[in-house]
Amino acid sequence: MPDAPEYSRKNPFPSALLAMRALSLEGSPKVTAHFELSLAGSGLAYDCGDALGVVPQNCPDLVGDLVEALGFSGDEVVPGNDGSDKPIREALTTDYAITTPSKKFFKYYNEKADDGEIASVLEANDSKLFADFIWGKEIIDFILARPDAKFEPAEFVGLLGKLQPRLYSIASSLKAHPDEVHLTVARVGYDSAGRARKGVCSSYLCDRIGIGDKMPVFVHVAKHFKMPEDDAAPMIMVGPGTGIAPFRAFLEERKATGASGKNWLFFGNPYRKTDFFYEDEFAAAEQSGLLAKFTTAFSRDQEHKIYVQHRMLENGADLWAWLQDGAYFYVCGDASRMAKDVDDALLAIAQEHGGLDAEEAAEYIGALKKEKRYQRDVY
Repeated sequence: MPDAPEYSRKNPFPSALLAMRALSLEGSPKVTAHFELSLAGSGLAYDCGDALGVVPQNCPDLVGDLVEALGFSGDEVVPGNDGSDKPIREALTTDYAITTPSKKFFKYYNEKADDGEIASVLEANDSKLFADFIWGKEIIDFILARPDAKFEPAEFVGLLGKLQPRLYSIASSLKAHPDEVHLTVARVGYDSAGRARKGVCSSYLCDRIGIGDKMPVFVHVAKHFKMPEDDAAPMIMVGPGTGIAPFRAFLEERKATGASGKNWLFFGNPYRKTDFFYEDEFAAAEQSGLLAKFTTAFSRDQEHKIYVQHRMLENGADLWAWLQDGAYFYVCGDASRMAKDVDDALLAIAQEHGGLDAEEAAEYIGALKKEKRYQRDVY
């Protein structure tokens, strides 16, 4: 009897959706949902802190618009990424990245469209200038702008990159949910240049996957983001928005193993009424003592915006005491602003409550990182 296949990024497991539920309520600025997927029969295992890779499909409406804009029927046969020939409509759905244009696409597009602005951007060879130029634009915008720039089907797909999997922080403990993996996903959507834009994978999950449907998945090991080996070590977790996902897993793991370490969770989002993810679960964890402290920051519930870093500063004395008691400090979420603001707050706490000067505080934080007591999963 042949061995069961070993599932991986190159050979994803077809996982069935077991359940999904809304985490955000009507009126929330962003649609966010909880997903429960089956790993039964896969042989896949994960640790808290790992991520799940999901191989999405492109939006069929965007594929249809692109095929039409290119003047194709959709039945033209082109090479797929797997080496087989297939209709271009199928290839654009499952094989190729069809949203963000690449420099390779622009080079060939400019030869056909003779667009002076694009030519100057390419000639500048400046990555920031290029990023600013394509921000909010997709391939279809350029195809629609110059219908006289004609492509052959195989030529067009040859200018596209491979449709890449997306990684999501796992929101469950395997000990609490055998043969399952849970995700916390915010649907990306916005309007730009007169068109509605959709996040490739988040819209695939939130809009087009139903109970029982299967999607290709694999486990991505996150070596840099792990729970303490010592079950008695305290944990401080800062996870605003979907950054809450791994900390739901951390708490489930500690409950399942009976770990004695204290747990402190910081959670933030715009509105308590519409954006309090897993509220009942965290309330129960607080009541049972699993959460020794639970601190929230709902930024738009008052005139002045309050974020997780402000709550950290308000609780600076306690936070410093936890760190002195050996606490591990974790951050998950937005890398562009939140993670830096949290880092700055931590430095300020070390100075105010630890009596350190700026240089000593930076050295202290650096030592926490070196000891793996300060870990970040930011994106």
